[in-house]
Amino acid sequence: MSDIANIVILTGAGISAESGIATFRGPGGLWEGHRVEDVCTPQALARDPELVHRFYDARRAKLAEVSPNPAHAAIARLDSAWPGELLVVTQNVDDLHDRAGTRRLLHMHGELKSALCAACGHREAWEDSLPPRAACPACGAPALRPDIVFFGEMPYHMEAIERALSRADLFVSIGTSGAVYPAAGFVQTARYHGAETLELNLDRSEGSGWFGESRLGPAGVLVPQWVDSLLG
Repeated sequence: MSDIANIVILTGAGISAESGIATFRGPGGLWEGHRVEDVCTPQALARDPELVHRFYDARRAKLAEVSPNPAHAAIARLDSAWPGELLVVTQNVDDLHDRAGTRRLLHMHGELKSALCAACGHREAWEDSLPPRAACPACGAPALRPDIVFFGEMPYHMEAIERALSRADLFVSIGTSGAVYPAAGFVQTARYHGAETLELNLDRSEGSGWFGESRLGPAGVLVPQWVDSLLG
């Protein structure tokens, strides 16, 4: 890859799987034993807030049991050393990129360690369990919910992501299924603006055909190798 100055990296569930965090869909399409419709939609939150809050409480607690893996560490190393523009966009709601030290980072689907007030939009760092109808520290409304982008809601930071894609010389997708939009369309946007495109994945994704190159294998092996090649 030549004349690369600006890089956009998209990461998905595959990069955290090697740390012990379950990937998005398991056997039978279940998400950690639940139908997605029961735990990750605005309708589910309205219908059964106790279930939804318990589900995310369990996922938040799980973070204490896992650590960043070599793929997270390699991306953090690239972030600290890369002289051009770099943006890491993660679909993951875990904090493994943050803990590894990546700073040029956007969580497009929200964060487990954050609570969102459905009444006023205030965000609050949150480490412990989050009961339904918890009071917002900013406005007092009993409306705190997990700061997670549910299906049917608009992902965060889309304008900043689109700007970065329009300037990218290289777009890299790591550990993604290529099935969830709008993230699945980022490769097409990057290609439209002239970027080189690279997929690093355990298996070919639904969007593999859009990439100029696909390298298959564990993220913990492929990502450090790729970063080493970039940094020389």
